[in-house]
Amino acid sequence: MISRLWRSIARSECAAAYIEHLQQETFPKLQRLSGFKRATILHRPCDLGMEFVILTVWESEQAIIAFAGADAQAAVVPEKVQRMMVEFDDRARHFNTIE
Repeated sequence: MISRLWRSIARSECAAAYIEHLQQETFPKLQRLSGFKRATILHRPCDLGMEFVILTVWESEQAIIAFAGADAQAAVVPEKVQRMMVEFDDRARHFNTIE
């Protein structure tokens, strides 16, 4: 299993819309991908807005490639989401998961 972490900071006024986007658009799409296990939204207020860490868990790197493309660590950030952000990582970090 591989955990994929991605970090961003949303504008305060966009935080609720970003959570809605994840829950209504992104996560349902991920659930249809073979090898996707689960997703978690972590968030906390910060000076620039609302910091988010999105944690997704996958069966394998091949499953992540089906989502992210050949560069498995490349961030997948739709234009709509980019407009909500103050800053965001262009690379996700992958960790082997011990369960």
